[in-house]
Amino acid sequence: MLIRFGFEIDIECSAPVPMLLALSTHSALDGRLIGNDVVRAPQQSDARSYIDRFGNRITRIVALPGSTRLWSDCVVDFDGQKDVQAPAAAQHAISELPDEVLSYLLPSRYCDSDNLTSQAWGMFGQTAKGWQRVEAIVAYVNNHVTFGYHYGRANKTASEVFHERTGVCRDFAHLSIAFCRAMNIPARYASGYLGDIGVPYSGPGDFCAWFEVYLDGRWYTFDARYNTPRAGRILMVRGADAADVAMITSFGSHNLKYFRVWTDQIEDGLSDTAIRDMLQTRPNGEPLVYPSSARVA
Repeated sequence: MLIRFGFEIDIECSAPVPMLLALSTHSALDGRLIGNDVVRAPQQSDARSYIDRFGNRITRIVALPGSTRLWSDCVVDFDGQKDVQAPAAAQHAISELPDEVLSYLLPSRYCDSDNLTSQAWGMFGQTAKGWQRVEAIVAYVNNHVTFGYHYGRANKTASEVFHERTGVCRDFAHLSIAFCRAMNIPARYASGYLGDIGVPYSGPGDFCAWFEVYLDGRWYTFDARYNTPRAGRILMVRGADAADVAMITSFGSHNLKYFRVWTDQIEDGLSDTAIRDMLQTRPNGEPLVYPSSARVA
């Protein structure tokens, strides 16, 4: 499967602002990239990148006063299959969990599982351990939380989502993670590109959040917003919750002036040369005209 993905983001600052950008694909992405999956930023922004403790590729810049355009455009060639289903996947006893997984049992900034323990056990304590329990949690969140961009706010916690019953995709993920951790199931936050591949058109593109749980010796993907296996996920970031992987972490004020994301399946069998030629024009067919920019690997 070939998927073209990328973004255009314009920000405006009144003074120099250091920023951390979680806008690249994850270092563990399984697939072949055609083109350059890099964050383009103005030459003067001193852009450079590093890999954090979660394996995320983070770009550092200093946005200068005025307008700054950030952008990326690439094609990935990968299997793009629907999320793996394993109904027999068992839950581990805590004593059997690998050391590196244990931190995903603990409360975190937005996944305040300690505030939801009694509710989680009251609602899901009678379900079968393992995959069926996670499915029950995902179904509950999907059925009881209403999606809407106007419901989102930067500091919303899982317990607030539970009581308000509204949110954006990150809130669906946070509440699901908190319930899982409250029931001793390791769970972590994930985000990336998810286009309308194999499903009806759902509106303008955006980044999407989901979550992963550790069962039977490996991590599995679940998505409480859609509550159905989806094809073509392109992983960008992982963390304990969204605090670890904010799209833009700024150390000063800025205004978001423009935001556009695309994730489109393209014709299979195209040669690398044809794909690189395609990437010379923007996805809407307009000429590729951007400010002078540095490529950050």
